[in-house]
Amino acid sequence: MKKEKLIQAFCQLGKIMNHVGNNLPWAGYELGLTETELDELNVVIQTQHQFNGWFTEELIRKSLKNLSSWLNETDLTDWLSNYQYTNNPKNVAVIMAGNIPLVGFHDFLCVLASGNNVICKLSSEDNKLLPLLSKILIQIQPELETRITFSDRNLKGFDAIIATGNNNSLLHFKEYFSKYPHLFRHNRTSIAVLNGEETKDELSLIGTDILDYFGRGCRNVTHLLLPKGFELNRFFEAIVEQGGVINNKKYGNNYDYNKAIHLMNQAVFLDNNFILLKESKDLFSPLAMLHYHFYESEGEVSNYIEVHKNDIQCVVGRNYIPFGQAQCPSLFDYADDLDTMRWLNELH
Repeated sequence: MKKEKLIQAFCQLGKIMNHVGNNLPWAGYELGLTETELDELNVVIQTQHQFNGWFTEELIRKSLKNLSSWLNETDLTDWLSNYQYTNNPKNVAVIMAGNIPLVGFHDFLCVLASGNNVICKLSSEDNKLLPLLSKILIQIQPELETRITFSDRNLKGFDAIIATGNNNSLLHFKEYFSKYPHLFRHNRTSIAVLNGEETKDELSLIGTDILDYFGRGCRNVTHLLLPKGFELNRFFEAIVEQGGVINNKKYGNNYDYNKAIHLMNQAVFLDNNFILLKESKDLFSPLAMLHYHFYESEGEVSNYIEVHKNDIQCVVGRNYIPFGQAQCPSLFDYADDLDTMRWLNELH
């Protein structure tokens, strides 16, 4: 199929995702769905927490709305103008993570937007949303039916593979799939760099970067770099509005567990009743915890980032990604800084 048809199909899907993301009522057939079909999509969104306690309705709708911002003709055309579109498609398998809703959507889009066929291997934690969106996409553009496959068994019939998982999964990927053209991604996390002049609103937005999706994404901040003398109470006061996160049972269990472990070990930490702060230069922190350390010069900041560059997904700060935007990547923001589209082009 022609690239222009694909762009139009995803643009229409984007309108639907934005509509559902904003939880709007059915407004007629112009949306591209019947009222019954819209109700079916809403029911799936509203019941996901029964299968995965991390996937609240609010966060699923947020993810849909964020992703829909990519799916417009201007942005898609500009993005795809940098790459080739093949008329000789390869079958590309994509093993998707399931830490946040639709985390594999960008890979799904990349494979199709490069002209290739996608074989999706979904995480058991997120195996209902993308198939439903794909069903809608095929209704919009029936030619895509032969280009989208979902596999719940051993992968077969693929020419290349994209796989995302934790560091243990990476060993598995290497063992079984290294003989194929591959793009493997491992655990990463994100940091925030403060200079001490941040406003209360900016500090509040850092709370969003930390706790969005309960802090389970690679773009969530797990480490703060603070100028020496920074008053941590300013940060605690600014993020108090995020306290509702503790009401999620799974998050609350992580908070209780980590607090108990640190109390038993007589470790020094700070606590505001929904997140624990510990002074440590370790990049990764456990869920419901945040590491921080103080720096005295810009050189120390640059050095820390350089030392950990292979494990940092993004950096938030006044001179980096704006506060509150860590979970709002653009089409050009590729996971692990690996240009997925260029890799797909090179298959040909």
